[in-house]
Amino acid sequence: MSPSDKTTHFGYQEVPWEKKQGLVNHVFDSVAKKYDVMNDLMSLGIHRLWKRAAILHSGVRPGHRVLDLAGGTGDLAKLMAPIVGDTGRITVCDINAEMLKVGRQRLEDQGFIGNIDYAQGNAEALPFPDNHFDVITIAFGLRNVRDKAAALKSMQRVLKPGGKMLVLEFSKPVLPGLKPIYDMYSFQLLPRLGKLIARDGDSYRYLAESIRQHPDQQTLQQMIHEAGFENCQFLNFSGGIVALHYASKL
Repeated sequence: MSPSDKTTHFGYQEVPWEKKQGLVNHVFDSVAKKYDVMNDLMSLGIHRLWKRAAILHSGVRPGHRVLDLAGGTGDLAKLMAPIVGDTGRITVCDINAEMLKVGRQRLEDQGFIGNIDYAQGNAEALPFPDNHFDVITIAFGLRNVRDKAAALKSMQRVLKPGGKMLVLEFSKPVLPGLKPIYDMYSFQLLPRLGKLIARDGDSYRYLAESIRQHPDQQTLQQMIHEAGFENCQFLNFSGGIVALHYASKL
């Protein structure tokens, strides 16, 4: 297959490989200003507990250099900045300029200006040196990356030996009876909320579909291992609706 024939999924659609990133960018350009409000509505605020749990498992300490990848909302950076302190740095990196702009403005308005840097970059080819970060986090962003394997390898490259990488992402429900309820919510209620609150039902339909296309817990765990990470583990939250994957670099 020639590069021009290569395809990938955008939600449930098959699209040309080179067009997916533009389509994803359009989604996040559209929802950026209402993204946090929608997160609270969609999860009844529980996404904040998932993110706090991720930070607790991260091992972030004073003086650490941290990469918050796909971190345009700034939620994780806001939690980690006080921990790393004046001697540490948080780098918020996102491929989408509008998400980065909105997140940066929100953090600066809340007084987070001392130890947070911002960079626009693609997770598949991170613009950072080898062995640079003590901790890397990516929350609800990996499923939107076109080449997840390339992104994981790029993350492994920029992580220091002894460092820790965490992926917080929607996954596959494991609690008996949860899947049909979750499907009904995702494909009926979620697009309606998106249309009502963000004036964009189609983008939230894509987000629901992208969750279903994302690898399940065991598959993602294997992908993380194949990218060169060690001690690859995961924890299920909310019956498997979300999973926290974490691994280290030796």
